[in-house]
Amino acid sequence: MSNTHHPGYPDFVSTLVKDHPRDEAMHLAVGGEFEALGQLEKMLLIHLGLRPEDYLIDVGCGSGRLARPLSGYLTGPYLGIDVVPELIEYARGLVGRDDWRFELADGFRIPEKDGRADIVCFFSVFTHLLHEHSYLYLAEAKRVLKPHGRIVFSFLDFAVSSHWDVFQSAVDTVPELSQPLVMFLSKDAIHAWAGRLGLKVEIIQDGDVPHIPLSSPVAFSDGKVFEGKGKLGSRGQSVCVLRA
Repeated sequence: MSNTHHPGYPDFVSTLVKDHPRDEAMHLAVGGEFEALGQLEKMLLIHLGLRPEDYLIDVGCGSGRLARPLSGYLTGPYLGIDVVPELIEYARGLVGRDDWRFELADGFRIPEKDGRADIVCFFSVFTHLLHEHSYLYLAEAKRVLKPHGRIVFSFLDFAVSSHWDVFQSAVDTVPELSQPLVMFLSKDAIHAWAGRLGLKVEIIQDGDVPHIPLSSPVAFSDGKVFEGKGKLGSRGQSVCVLRA
């Protein structure tokens, strides 16, 4: 995928690499809370039906936040794609799975044949894409899914009050142009896209409500601990599941 599709993100990563030790830069590049969010994403996918033998495609895999905890669970194929070469390289080395693929994204294509994947996930991806680009990616995800496979993505929603701070932060940094694009989705848009693509909306979960069953507590750097059930971060991105 060309950098023009992700305004500010490659430059943002380059700045982090210059200003921080490599591990810290790679963790900050995907929003911080690397360990906690990776565990939450993994447990969410398992809750949604990801089996050890399944094929998962992780679009926007970043520096391996999800891939790392999955490497001890997923015995089946994995494909992670991202637009930043430094993140791909780091993720590949971090996971150390020779049977897994990490590839640089090319346009809004997923480098896989039709009907191969059990789940395609987009964590914190549509939050940084124009709506047209998110729609193109959903069409690609449908193409590579097996019959009845699932698409899982997180998103920001103006209807969820805890997401407002993300929007306000983006407004405050507009003059600097130093942060990746921040985009919100509405439930109406999701239903409209799914209808056009022939996908069924299976779940839309508001992000401010803990909904991920946890097999163990998940701790954040600020001392907050999720037990029993968790959500995708302190503000909790909302989650949608679409079925082919």
